[in-house]
Amino acid sequence: MCLLPELTELEQLLELGARHLDTKVACEVSVGNKRFPVYQLSLGNPDPKLPAIGFFGGVHGLERIGTHVLLYFLRGLISRLAWDKSLHHSLENIRLVFMPLVNPGGMWQATRCNPRGVDLMRNAPIEAAGKVPFLLGGHRISRHLPWYRGLACNEMEIENQALCKAVSEELLSREFSISVDCHSGFGARDRIWFPHAHTVEPIAHLAEIHRLEELFHQAHPNNKYLFEPQSTQYRTHGDIWDYLYLQAQQDASKTFLPLTLEMGSWLWVKKNPRQFFSRQGIFNPRVEHRLQRVLRGHSVWLDFLVRAACSQENWQVSGPPRERLQERAVARWYKS
Repeated sequence: MCLLPELTELEQLLELGARHLDTKVACEVSVGNKRFPVYQLSLGNPDPKLPAIGFFGGVHGLERIGTHVLLYFLRGLISRLAWDKSLHHSLENIRLVFMPLVNPGGMWQATRCNPRGVDLMRNAPIEAAGKVPFLLGGHRISRHLPWYRGLACNEMEIENQALCKAVSEELLSREFSISVDCHSGFGARDRIWFPHAHTVEPIAHLAEIHRLEELFHQAHPNNKYLFEPQSTQYRTHGDIWDYLYLQAQQDASKTFLPLTLEMGSWLWVKKNPRQFFSRQGIFNPRVEHRLQRVLRGHSVWLDFLVRAACSQENWQVSGPPRERLQERAVARWYKS
């Protein structure tokens, strides 16, 4: 019997949607005498000529809300498959990939890191340009300190290897793809972060990010998301999405847009100050009605991304219009 509620719920969803899901165990993680599977599941059209979107959560074991958001969204998709013709039509034109619980060992231990003490978001083989915040930016001092990167001579942790394999096979193999990684714990506002985290240099696909933001604000004008490069807040070593974005850049004909949903947990603490005295409470809403509001609210963003990826040929720009959009985006996010 599994005593990790999030994993139990995920396995229930796998059973519920078995007819529609392609499921595999991407890797297994050991914690003492316990072994936890890291599931990768997909639905939709596997044709590599079609766009794809990947959903990732639970990279940091303390940030359970990211996994909860994805499980809530996935449950809605599976239930709609029984009656929603429009969803079936959409899935004929896109591939959806889910890894809702990348770090089950860390979630079991209620730690940010994985069971080996490594922060998976500081573990990729990429070095920041310039100075990074002490400890927070990633370090190799000791596994007993937060934000530990792991030893330089080691390969990436097995959870990250599984994540990278899923992204390489399912997303980077396509002409257009998006990923969204769900986190919490920074600020009192929900943010959509995009690379780079290791440098203040703009990414090559800033125009596409800017266009996505425009579309989302047009479709949902009252949303409260703040779009910004992560480097606006701080730089880090070893960011896994910077690493994968740079891998994707080896083929300039393809577009890969890695996004991070950074839920502003300080707002939850402000509304319920007692959460400050709980490790779980700092990163996750503890009051039930607030939790349900968070789940519903972010599902709107995830559903928008599916629609945007499925219809990418209708909103992507090229030629001089794209160049002008890239220039406006640089001026907005990278003012000197």
